[in-house]
Amino acid sequence: MKTYDAIVVGSGATGGWAAKQLCEGGFKVLMLEAGRQLDPAKDFNEHTWPYQMPFRGFGKPGDIETRQRSVARFANEFTTQFFVNDADLPYTTPADKPFNWIRSRNVGGRTLAWGRQTYRLSNYDFKAASHDGHGQDWPIRYEDLAPYYNIVESFIGVSGRAEGYEALPDGKFMPPMNFSCGEWKLKKVVESYGDRIMTIGRAAILTERHEGRAACHWCGHCGRGCMTGSYFSTPSSTLPAAVRTGRLTLQTNAIAHRILLGKDGKARGVEFIDGQTGKSIEVRAKVVMLNASTLESTRLLMLSKIGASNEALGKYLMDHTIDCRVLGFLPAAPGPIAEFDDNRANGLYIPRFRNLKTKRPDYIRGWGYQGEAVRGMFPTHALHRNGFGADFKRSVREEWPYSARLWAFGEMLARPENRVSIDATAKDRWGIPELHIECAHSDNEMKMMKDAVDTAHEMMEKAGAEIYEVNYTPRPPGTCVHELGTARMGTDPKTSVLNSFNQVWEVPNLFVTDGAAFPSSGCVNPTLTMMALTVRTCEHILDRAKRREI
Repeated sequence: MKTYDAIVVGSGATGGWAAKQLCEGGFKVLMLEAGRQLDPAKDFNEHTWPYQMPFRGFGKPGDIETRQRSVARFANEFTTQFFVNDADLPYTTPADKPFNWIRSRNVGGRTLAWGRQTYRLSNYDFKAASHDGHGQDWPIRYEDLAPYYNIVESFIGVSGRAEGYEALPDGKFMPPMNFSCGEWKLKKVVESYGDRIMTIGRAAILTERHEGRAACHWCGHCGRGCMTGSYFSTPSSTLPAAVRTGRLTLQTNAIAHRILLGKDGKARGVEFIDGQTGKSIEVRAKVVMLNASTLESTRLLMLSKIGASNEALGKYLMDHTIDCRVLGFLPAAPGPIAEFDDNRANGLYIPRFRNLKTKRPDYIRGWGYQGEAVRGMFPTHALHRNGFGADFKRSVREEWPYSARLWAFGEMLARPENRVSIDATAKDRWGIPELHIECAHSDNEMKMMKDAVDTAHEMMEKAGAEIYEVNYTPRPPGTCVHELGTARMGTDPKTSVLNSFNQVWEVPNLFVTDGAAFPSSGCVNPTLTMMALTVRTCEHILDRAKRREI
């Protein structure tokens, strides 16, 4: 049986980076992907018109809700191929604690349909416990990860603007996208408070040609795939880099079942099930990296009986709060509209400003706002106007306001009662036990979102917006698709699963660098940090290999 230098489980954001770094470092790598290889010409629909789809983009009535209940909120006929069929992977939850586990099994994973918002954590996040006393600090500081943030941003291409704001460290940016006129107006109001800033979103979308990939051509349908590779995805960026080395073997339809352990306590390989034949296959390697996504990596640890006595394994599950929002219309200059803004693949960002230099008495941590103030091709404001006939049509065309939206993305505290465990009664299509997930928002998150929505309402009113919708209630955990924790990093083997280099304490050649490793969530999108952690860990692995310690 052939032995590889490393096996990488998963081909998403972190799996792609693991393959790239290790292959470029001289390792022969086997990548195991549970799904299939997609064909952009057939599976991407960013340039497909609704009239070209059998059900005009909505899908057969009831079909998506039945097959893909977890993603039904945002999946449609254009994108359903990116996500799993829940009937094949039937995880369970308590009746009063819903959790939306949104999974993607294909080469590239969720990088084919992710939101592309790309932010760094700061020491307010890495050392959050020292700041307010809750949970555990990360075993690393911002300064430890900063060089690896640089590497990732420089390769994938991140557009944005440097702001010099302590809670949102600057990075290596391509030219930023532009604000709309409505957003410039909102920015003046936001920054008039003196304790906050508003910037254009930092997005993994190219504003100029980079690494052989074309600049974005603003078709406005990123969630449907990107044939030009203008946004970062594994198949368009890191995977080709790994393939060019000649050292990567990609095995699709390979559903990892358990980590194989030797008598010396080290990982000797992975057992997987061929998704098409059902055959069980073993593969060997000197190093195993789990990059299967937060909960899948933790499920593999549990199925392999690794970390079974560790009090942290499976616990401290987190997501970010989502859908707490204020929507309104900002007035615009009268007259026919000259241009639309809704093809820009990005929005505005207001980083965290609560509980930094001063602390609130009612809750800890904070949130950031994502949003926009744009005029789109579809006149959403028409639904909120009175009138009829020609006069109504004229008013809609000539009084076209900016549709302004602020959504609060808040930090979820790491708490032991938010956890996952193996449910032996629920098995996937291939007979592998699934997870039981118990997770709910705490009072801290609810108080935080009350303040976030009230503050957004105040800023929008000050900007002159006509507010038509306000929501204080976050959607169930998982819906943000930022699931984190359950195999956290730390300094103590009793209270953490991984050390500061994402190495499993009890299995020295097994590493986990996806979201499972997070000790706390921060309030920014986490994918950039996962990728930076992966690069740092791979550098550590390669260095140890040179010293013959692996």
